[in-house]
Amino acid sequence: MPITDVISDAQALTITVIADYTVPVERLWDAYADPRQLERFWGPVEWPATFTRHDMSVGGQSHYYMTGPDGAMSRGWFRFLSVDRYRHFEVEDGFADDTGAVNAEMPQMRMRYSFTSTPTGSRCTAVTTFPSVEAMEQLVQMGMMEGMRSAMGQIDGVLADLRTFAVEIPTNAQLLNDTQVRVSRVVRGTVEQVWRAHHDAALLRRWCLGPDGWTMPVCETAAKVGDRYRYEWASADGTQRFGFEGELLESSPPTRAVTTEQMIGTGGPSTRNELTLVPVQGGTLLSLVITYPSKELRDMILGTGMTGGMEASYARLEREVLAAS
Repeated sequence: MPITDVISDAQALTITVIADYTVPVERLWDAYADPRQLERFWGPVEWPATFTRHDMSVGGQSHYYMTGPDGAMSRGWFRFLSVDRYRHFEVEDGFADDTGAVNAEMPQMRMRYSFTSTPTGSRCTAVTTFPSVEAMEQLVQMGMMEGMRSAMGQIDGVLADLRTFAVEIPTNAQLLNDTQVRVSRVVRGTVEQVWRAHHDAALLRRWCLGPDGWTMPVCETAAKVGDRYRYEWASADGTQRFGFEGELLESSPPTRAVTTEQMIGTGGPSTRNELTLVPVQGGTLLSLVITYPSKELRDMILGTGMTGGMEASYARLEREVLAAS
């Protein structure tokens, strides 16, 4: 159990949890920055978490739900108020209703996580500040402390798992629910470099090609919210051609962009693509959460070898664009 101390201060309306780990601060920080790792310990053992958004930047948000043994769901969110990499982050934290909207009937809290080096590794100090004594008592009675102990007790196992989240791991697609997929990969480059590579047409044409043997004759990017984009690919022999188009819905350079996406000429429903870039050890964690209109379409698209094509593109991005920067 990594927790070494719990301090409750009713006068200051705070609960402080101190936990020590035998890994460097950088490794511990990445566990909180990477949604793939965070969801393995954010919820209690019996209520594992699934993150559908995790934008670890000032003003960014995280959306998640925890699933109980009987299938019941508890939804939550937090908004990042400050982020100082490897030192601390502070969030506003609250509950959400079944639609994911803020549940105003439940209290909101502030949580500040501070990270420091120790002679044996690193320490995380988590201070939760409540809006009132009543809110503090309500959440403690709901099992907040037991849940926090259970959640933080899982971190050691995540930190010891160096292989699953290594920089060398290729592009991976994780099913979040019936309609959402999270595609993840650590790209060897800075957040600013990876962002530019996704939004500069000249750079996109150099790497966003999928398997060898394709070109990108049409690359019209969206510069601001409301703009539309259009990408088309053609086989080198000229026998095949396809493309996608959509609209830029949100843009927070250089960490987050949300777009719609629809295959040109199909007339079918579009997907919602949420791109998030977060700095981690070894480069930038690229997370792309894709929301499909149906499970059937999700499975059909994944069955086309989409992930393999994306890995070929990201490997080309590292090799031919970022390595030359």
